[in-house]
Amino acid sequence: MKTIDHIPTNKIQRASKLVQTGAKIGVNYVKYYGEKVVNPSLSKEKLNEDNAEDIYDGLKSLKGSALKVAQMLSMEKNILPKAYVEKFSLSQFSVPPLSAPLVRKTFKKYLGKYPEDLFDTFAAQSVNAASIGQVHKAELDGKKLAVKIQYPGVADSISSDLALVKPIASRMFNLQGEGKEKYFQEVEDKLLEETDYHLELRQSVAMTKDCATIPNLRFPKYYPELSSERILTMDWMQGEHLSEFVSHNQDTEVANRLGQALWDFYMFQMHVLKRVHADPHPGNFLVSPEGELIAIDFGCIKHVPQSFYVPYFELAEKDNINDAVIFKQKLFELEILREDDNPSAIVFFSELFHEMLSLFTTPFHSETFDFSDSTFFDQIATLSEKYSKDTQIRKMNGNRGSKHFLYINRTFFGLYNLMHDLGAKIEVNNFKKYAPKEWVA
Repeated sequence: MKTIDHIPTNKIQRASKLVQTGAKIGVNYVKYYGEKVVNPSLSKEKLNEDNAEDIYDGLKSLKGSALKVAQMLSMEKNILPKAYVEKFSLSQFSVPPLSAPLVRKTFKKYLGKYPEDLFDTFAAQSVNAASIGQVHKAELDGKKLAVKIQYPGVADSISSDLALVKPIASRMFNLQGEGKEKYFQEVEDKLLEETDYHLELRQSVAMTKDCATIPNLRFPKYYPELSSERILTMDWMQGEHLSEFVSHNQDTEVANRLGQALWDFYMFQMHVLKRVHADPHPGNFLVSPEGELIAIDFGCIKHVPQSFYVPYFELAEKDNINDAVIFKQKLFELEILREDDNPSAIVFFSELFHEMLSLFTTPFHSETFDFSDSTFFDQIATLSEKYSKDTQIRKMNGNRGSKHFLYINRTFFGLYNLMHDLGAKIEVNNFKKYAPKEWVA
């Protein structure tokens, strides 16, 4: 694979790259509409493929927050056209890596030595390149290691990248008024946290310790003495990416075991720890040769405040969803309904969220849930399509809902998709077996 010797780091360079990408998309549309004059039945499939290709090519050279956005979008399987999902999913663990000289330069800057001085062996070619960093194989004292190296300039470009994205995102999601800044600030804060490998090291060690009682779940060991703010060293974990595993697995028992481990892992974090791994895409999970689930990345951890946790999960209860008084009260507590809403807006959003929550919280309404049943996901896709075509929504101010929804909803959508990919049937409250005695549900 072709390597990268330079990543644009200043605002002008990165903005220019995005402008070039926009120009290519414009050409694609001109070409599409020109061909449609000749062939009125022409679908948008080829247009979507061309646009996805050009957008991905532009973002992968920027890396960092720009590519992270593509990674997040690839998880929204029911929102984006298939061409975008397939192309953007490459950002999870398959993008052009840094060249060997740039890797050595990064080591010298952040650990004071070149990799060959720190390890017995170090593979110059990365085995895994994603949005914020890439992973190299190394060995020291007979132990196989994975060394994650952050791309140069990623942390410094997050604010400027998001400033370029804000106008587009505001139009896409119809965000109006001053309150919209809380959403952008939440994204920026989380992305900045993901670039702090000192923080990720602490989070990784804590999560490994706190979730050690959950069966069929493994974590790597981390090495502070071989880590820094831009380099993170851990055990090399043998296994295949979850997406690769599900593509060939035919063993229902193994799928159910992995799915239960994954579900328990997330429910334990959400309900017991009140902090959660908010980046549940296939690139962050491996399946070991023994059929165990391996979690390998804790850069994005979302802390769940009690003031959000309580009303959020009260709305996951079927009785509360169907109690008009309680339902309306919780919508106000979660900032979905606002004091300045007029009566028609209150009715509109109450009905919209009643329909959405009645569906999305279905897995919590029974003792077991079968994620291999496509009915649930077909209903989600139908509902998403319905609201994507609703002209009334586009006229309403989309600036509503607690900022905490951004990463908590992302977590659940990602989890649901992974569970569906596995085709697992699970016990919903099984995680309670592993909660400490002092924990009260």
